[in-house]
Amino acid sequence: MSVKIRLSRGGAKKRPYYRIVIADSHFARDGRFIERIGSFDPLKPKDAADRVVLDTEKAQAWIAKGAQPTDRVARLLEALGIGKREPKNNPKHGLPKKKAQERAAAQAAAAEKAAAEAAAG
Repeated sequence: MSVKIRLSRGGAKKRPYYRIVIADSHFARDGRFIERIGSFDPLKPKDAADRVVLDTEKAQAWIAKGAQPTDRVARLLEALGIGKREPKNNPKHGLPKKKAQERAAAQAAAAEKAAAEAAAG
């Protein structure tokens, strides 16, 4: 059984409110969970004290037992000073695609040709 610390969505349409729960990874997102350890309200300002309410002792205990936090929960835990999140690295993700590279090469060639003509002329 792989246990996750993740967010369970509640609230009305366009007004999200999340509970931070311990759940088996096979359970539905908003379905069954093992334990509720906190809440997260993304609509509150980032500096609001009650934006993230979390029982830190329970979170640390579950992490010690092997529970894996999801990326968003890991960010929240890091902001509270509980854990250290490893930043993801995908160096190819931000690179231009094939057509954009071709356009950039064509622009560079045109600029080089114009510079050569200006220097010769």
